[in-house]
Amino acid sequence: MENSLKEAEPKVELLYYTPEPEISCATAARLCYSKVGISELRKKMSLEDARKLLRKIISMGHFSALEHAIFTFGIEGVSRAMTHQLVRHRIASYNQQSQRYVKLDEFSFIVPKTIKAKEELYREYLGIMQKCHSFYNKLLNENIPAQDARFVLPNACETKIVVTMNARSLYNFFEKRCCNRAQWEIRAVANKMLELCKKVAPVLFEKAGPSCISKGVCYEGKMSCGMWKKVGAVLKEEH
Repeated sequence: MENSLKEAEPKVELLYYTPEPEISCATAARLCYSKVGISELRKKMSLEDARKLLRKIISMGHFSALEHAIFTFGIEGVSRAMTHQLVRHRIASYNQQSQRYVKLDEFSFIVPKTIKAKEELYREYLGIMQKCHSFYNKLLNENIPAQDARFVLPNACETKIVVTMNARSLYNFFEKRCCNRAQWEIRAVANKMLELCKKVAPVLFEKAGPSCISKGVCYEGKMSCGMWKKVGAVLKEEH
């Protein structure tokens, strides 16, 4: 395998987020029921007060105030197959590395564990990645534009993307993509994103996650993994 051809490792970073995200959302929520001005509300809003209010509105399903907290992630070492799923979440902002303008001289790719576990298939898979890479470079050397040469690049091709979502959209994203039924690559990214969110806004995201965790129910029907039954039983005991 050429030195410029390599397997990619996923990386997820929380690049930026709204300062004091929990207070930001709680202040917006409090405004709906307050006569005083916004500045006064903000001054009176302690973190303890904010978290108490957030728990209340989230438990009631009032999520509009959560749109006032924004989170921006840098995601690398993932496949084009994964980002095609990611961008289906429409209430978000995306900027992805372009295959039109960026020549992939250092070709990286993702290998599913199911393929890597079978040595013969894994070797064949690597060979196919090598052929794609070699032919891609051949096209470039023949002065084929990168936007046309990219047609031979596989879904496994590594990509990089910046993603910005508000907390409400993230709740929806985590419900769908942290689920055991989600494709393994986007599930791993979603779980890491949720982990990072909880570090900076633990109460804001304490109920975030797959519906079996957040609600004790599952919407996957016959495709369900069955986890919701165990979680649902625990939730009933707690209440």
